[in-house]
Amino acid sequence: MRKLTLIAAAFAALGGAALVTPALAVPASPAAVAAPEATTTTVQMDRMERRMMRHRMERRMMHRKMERRMMRHRMERRMMRRGM
Repeated sequence: MRKLTLIAAAFAALGGAALVTPALAVPASPAAVAAPEATTTTVQMDRMERRMMRHRMERRMMHRKMERRMMRHRMERRMMRRGM
């Protein structure tokens, strides 16, 4: 459920940025030119998303590693109890 929500939020953010960019390309007045800031924000968002995804993948890998270690430990204890 969390994965689907995160993906939907990311698409909504990227879709919103795509809709805002054309509006900023044709400003109503010269003072309203803000396209570079919008671009920078999108790039920063991409970096942050990539960083979050990398962090999440690292957490998953560590979690799986711990699960495997615990499973191995349990198996060894069972073997010791049976006298093998």
